[in-house]
Amino acid sequence: MEEFNLHLTGDIHAITAANNLLAAALDTRMYHESSVKKDETLFNRLVPLNKQKDSTILRPFANSQKGRLLRLGITDPNKLMDGALLSDEEKSRFARLDIDPNTITWNRVLDTCDRFLREVEIGHGKNEKTRISEKSGKTLGVDPRLAGFDITVASEIMAVLALSTGLKDMKERLGKMTVGRSRQDGMHQGAFVTADDLGVAGALTVLMKEALMPTLMQTIEGTPVFVHAGPFANIAHGNSSVIADQIAMKLVGKDGYVVTEAGFGADIGAEKFFNIKCRNGGAEMVPKCAVVVATVRALKLHGGAPPVKANKPLAKEYKSEHLDVLRLGCPHLQHHVKTITEKFGVRVVVAVNKMSSDSDAELKMVCDAAKKAGAFDAVVASHWENGGDGAVELAEATMKACQEESSFQYLYDIDAPIKQKLLTVCTEVYNAKDVTYSPEAEEAIQAYTAAGLTNLPVCIAKTQYSLSTDAKAVGVPTGHTVNVREVKASMGAGMIVAICGDIMTIPGLPTRPGFVDVDYNFETKRIVGLF
Repeated sequence: MEEFNLHLTGDIHAITAANNLLAAALDTRMYHESSVKKDETLFNRLVPLNKQKDSTILRPFANSQKGRLLRLGITDPNKLMDGALLSDEEKSRFARLDIDPNTITWNRVLDTCDRFLREVEIGHGKNEKTRISEKSGKTLGVDPRLAGFDITVASEIMAVLALSTGLKDMKERLGKMTVGRSRQDGMHQGAFVTADDLGVAGALTVLMKEALMPTLMQTIEGTPVFVHAGPFANIAHGNSSVIADQIAMKLVGKDGYVVTEAGFGADIGAEKFFNIKCRNGGAEMVPKCAVVVATVRALKLHGGAPPVKANKPLAKEYKSEHLDVLRLGCPHLQHHVKTITEKFGVRVVVAVNKMSSDSDAELKMVCDAAKKAGAFDAVVASHWENGGDGAVELAEATMKACQEESSFQYLYDIDAPIKQKLLTVCTEVYNAKDVTYSPEAEEAIQAYTAAGLTNLPVCIAKTQYSLSTDAKAVGVPTGHTVNVREVKASMGAGMIVAICGDIMTIPGLPTRPGFVDVDYNFETKRIVGLF
């Protein structure tokens, strides 16, 4: 577990490097465009003269620069080869992105919880900030701007990795990623600026090439497992990769079974799996069954028991039988079951993970509640204690549920307006009454709608602790309002991301962080305290 959760796969390292390369490319381009006033000079620097004397091509384009040309409508094969053949207007349009700093949506990332990097001001270096050249008298550099960091798993590149079906598909997706909008682009105001426009898609692909393949591991009982990607469901789409599932389905054959993970319940895990990943995976990505995992302890929390806190003794409700509290919490599980069965048409098997403090009566109450809500079956699983033997009944119930034909359906029409799709998810899955928007979110939705980006699924970032956007609202809250404070177009991943409530895309550390317990035991030569 220690190696698995530290540096084993390398996915997060590659994503961090690629994400921050794009951020550096963005700010570097803005710096040079600000310092170089003449479009011709800027173009000549971007497309220098050919050093080969016998070549007929005077100013060859790098392959990574051709994406920008095609976006500008320049398709002449000769012009795609030689920049010297472009008109003065075409050269200016190619070279001058004219990015509006107020529209930048691309943050830097790191794989550390650091609340102090949520908002930073960059560009204060003496050679980068705005200044007057003593030599030429020209204005150089750029004004410092507000920026920020996200945690690596929130990067769009993580979503691209998880949704790509091959290296070529990944490169195309990386090239489509937007970083902001230009002040003007020819006759168009506020055109989106992409990684292709910056000429960096090829380098991003090279950094991500090895990360594209899943890591093959095995359980302690020898079952093969693909480990790939980690887009946390509360801030991203929360699923293992499409390519890992495709490889797994090929390996097991038509009569085999592939179990894939979608995190954080039906409200954000299953909803995003169905509406985003299944749409992206095509006809073969049709779920036969959904396994909803529940525990007596979690349902007691939703029934009103005190929250479990780190380094604090468990409340009495968790240590012994309390059917009255559990009964009040079961509707939460029933909501997840009904969401999957009634909204998406997928059969549900509920796995009740058994703990030593659970009584037989409590386990039976949970199973009965699940079946009453429409679950195909509900079984107690003791695999934590008994290994595979403790999950045989669960496996048999899941296999039986998969024998019938699936009646799977999406929750919303992909061509519906952005606001309509958000409202559908919030009212049908979160039990919300209404959705409100910040002025910034309203402006972004208008821009994306004008750009024709309404045919994308929506990905809602919200707390995983509640059906609502209020982490403290346990049980089955109804009639609440979801506030969308920010909306971003993840054009590479192919989705519109709505950030709701007070969810943060880079977490902060508590008073007593987990790293306090992590150490290395030199006698046993093992890591301690990581779990």
